[in-house]
Amino acid sequence: MAGQWSVERACDWLAREGWLVGFNYLPRTAVNWTELWQAESFDLATIEQELAWARDIGLNALRTNLQYLVWQDDPAGLRARIDRFLGVAARSGIRVMLCPFDDCAFSGREPYLGRQDDPIPGVHNSGAAASPGRAVVRDRARWPDLERYVRDVVGHFRDDARIVAWDLYNEPGNDFVFTRKVAPDAADPLWPHSMDLARACFAWARSAAPSQPLTSGVWSLQWQERETDLVAMSDVASFHSYLPVELVAAQVELLRAEGRPILCTEWLARGLGSRAASHLPWFAERRIGCFHWGLVKGRTQTHLPWPAFERLYADGGWHHDLLHADGTPYDGEEIAEFRRWCARAGRGTME
Repeated sequence: MAGQWSVERACDWLAREGWLVGFNYLPRTAVNWTELWQAESFDLATIEQELAWARDIGLNALRTNLQYLVWQDDPAGLRARIDRFLGVAARSGIRVMLCPFDDCAFSGREPYLGRQDDPIPGVHNSGAAASPGRAVVRDRARWPDLERYVRDVVGHFRDDARIVAWDLYNEPGNDFVFTRKVAPDAADPLWPHSMDLARACFAWARSAAPSQPLTSGVWSLQWQERETDLVAMSDVASFHSYLPVELVAAQVELLRAEGRPILCTEWLARGLGSRAASHLPWFAERRIGCFHWGLVKGRTQTHLPWPAFERLYADGGWHHDLLHADGTPYDGEEIAEFRRWCARAGRGTME
């Protein structure tokens, strides 16, 4: 089985790719990644339109999650839809980072197939569904099928140049709920199970020998106590931060000890001081790839603030996202800032 990339190989990857300036993506017609990927709601026309808007801004990469349940129901169908998605992205000059696992079940429900509930009015990301789901993460008897999922998807796309990297597990251990009061299980906390699954997932993905680097981002305020193994296993280091640039700098300083390229795979929370004018120049100067949250205002309602942060947006300002549903900017000056810095970004090769 292939091991972790050397620092030299990771730095060579960065030199080839250049500066990645991307976004976290769901089309405006999808309330969650189940709705994106299942056959009956896969909306390629909207994806084509929105990725053309991203190309016009100059963005050169995106990050999007997969859904294990969709694979379990129809492996060949999911692979085919991923291929079509990658084709649309490539035609817009956009490289793709895929994320097989995700613990962010902000809806408070386990994932399910079929028609997804409409968003709850006024609630940020009310339909968010985890992959594979928190119950499955806790159930080790279900993990052999998770292994088949990772090996199948990573193995199928292991040499696909349209994929820039694999972000294997989004926010392992995140047990927050936004839509109703569901207390975390204090007797059986999620994060130890999630970290064990993350370690297993790295091994499964390595066994497929992908040509793309593997990563999983540190995300919590306790990451140095809980998530350091993610950094130790990753080919390129990655992290999430929605905080002002001086606090981002402190986190990056800790990650630089590894000597590996660094990606910020989630940022942009205007009310918290995470803004294009402050962060894009900082990321560019340090060649830190950056993927802000959200492209188009849609069914995820991520333009709304996280619950309990409403006071930061009393003026009706947006938390995440760049564009209205018709493609017009939320903030024209902000889009000009993106265009200015994206023009300096290297797009890498699209062989």
